[in-house]
Amino acid sequence: QAQQAKFLSDVENELEELAVTIAQAKKMVELIKGAATKEKERVEKLFAEASEVLATFRKEVARFIEDEERSMLGEAEADLRWKEERRAKLAQGKQNLENVPSTDTVYFLQEFQALKVAMEENLSPAPSFQDELNFTKCTQAVGAVKDVLSAACKSQWDHLQGKEIDGLSYQETDEGLKDRANRQRQGVRAGRAGGISSCFPPHPHVSSLPHTVAFIIDLDSDTADKFIQLFGTKGAKRVLCPIPYPKSPTRFINCEQVLGENVMNRGNYYWEVELIDGWVSIGIIAEDFNPREAYNRGRLGRNDKSCCLQWNGENYVAWFGGFESVIQQPFFHTIGVFLEYSEKALTFYGVKDSKMTCLQQLKASHFIKGQFDPFQNKINHQFASLFSCKLKPAFFLESVDAHLQIGPLKKDCVSVLKRR
Repeated sequence: QAQQAKFLSDVENELEELAVTIAQAKKMVELIKGAATKEKERVEKLFAEASEVLATFRKEVARFIEDEERSMLGEAEADLRWKEERRAKLAQGKQNLENVPSTDTVYFLQEFQALKVAMEENLSPAPSFQDELNFTKCTQAVGAVKDVLSAACKSQWDHLQGKEIDGLSYQETDEGLKDRANRQRQGVRAGRAGGISSCFPPHPHVSSLPHTVAFIIDLDSDTADKFIQLFGTKGAKRVLCPIPYPKSPTRFINCEQVLGENVMNRGNYYWEVELIDGWVSIGIIAEDFNPREAYNRGRLGRNDKSCCLQWNGENYVAWFGGFESVIQQPFFHTIGVFLEYSEKALTFYGVKDSKMTCLQQLKASHFIKGQFDPFQNKINHQFASLFSCKLKPAFFLESVDAHLQIGPLKKDCVSVLKRR
C-alpha cells in the first residue's frame, strides 16, 4: 500500500508537471503563431510598398520615354515636312520653267526668277536631338535597378538561411547600392523638372559583409571611350559608330578603354572576365591616370601606371611599362584576375570548368645571376610603385568586334584562392 501510494503520488506530481509544461507549450505555440502572423503582415506590407515603388518607377520611365519620343518626333517630323515641301516647290518651279515657250522671254524670266528665289531660301536647321542620350540611357538605368534588387535579394536570402556568401563579396553597404541606383535614375531624369529619386524609401543601414577575395565590378560609363557601347554595368563592346556620351573629365578620348567603378587599395581581390569576341586586354590602372594621354602612352600596359593581359587573336601577352611577355597557353574564354595589394602581386588565370591555370604572375623577384628578362627586369624596378596608388580594374577593347562580359564568378576558384 505504501508503494502504491508513493507511485500514485509520483504520477500525480508528473501530471501536475505535465499540466504546467503543457500550459507553457500552448503559450509558446500561440506566441509563435502570433509572431508569425505579425511577421507575415509586415512582410506583405513591405512587399506591397516595394511593388508600389517599382510601379511608380516604371510609370516614370515609361512617361519619360514617351515625352522624349514625342519631343524628338515633333522636331524630326517638322524637318521632314519642310524638306518634302521644299522638294515639291523646286520640282514645280523646274517644271514651270521647262514648259515656258522659248519665244516668251518675259514669262521665262519670271519663272526663272521664282525658281532662283526658291533655291536661295534659307535651309532648315538640322534637328538637334539634345535629349537623345538621356532617352537611350533608360535601359541602363532600369538594368542597374534590376541588378541592385537581384543582388540584394540573393544576399538577404543567403543571410536568412545562415549561409556564408562565398562567391560574392559586397564592397558596398545596401545604402551604397541604393545611392548608385539613385544616381542611375537621376541620370535618366537629367534636364527635367522634378524627378523620381524620392520614390525609393531609405533602407535601414546594414554593415558591409567581411572582406573576401571575390570582387564585384561595375563598369563606369563616365570613363568609357565613345567607341565602346556598354550593356548595363557588366558588358562592353567596341563599335564603329561613336556614342554621344556626355563630357566627363574621366573619359578616355584616344583609347577604346573603360574602367570599373570600384577602387582597390588594400586586401585581396578576384574577378573574372568572359572574352566573347575580338582582341581584349584586361588589367589594372592607377586611379589618377590621365585619360587624355596619347594612344601610344594611354593603352593599358604601355605606361608605368597600368598593366594588363592581352589576347591578340593568337596568344596571350602580359604588358607593363611598354614591355611585353608572350605566354604559351591555349585560349581560355574565362580569365580570372587575382590582385594581392599588400603583396604587390597580380596574377592572371585561365579558368575552365572551375579549374585554374596560371597564365602569368606580375611580381618583383630577386635577380638571378646569368639570367636577364627585360620584362621581369621592368617588373622588378617599377611594378611595386604602382601599388602606391589607388587602383581600378581596366579593360581595353582593341579590335572593332571586341566584346567582353564581367563574371559570373566560379565559387570553386574563389574558395581555392581564399585558402591560400
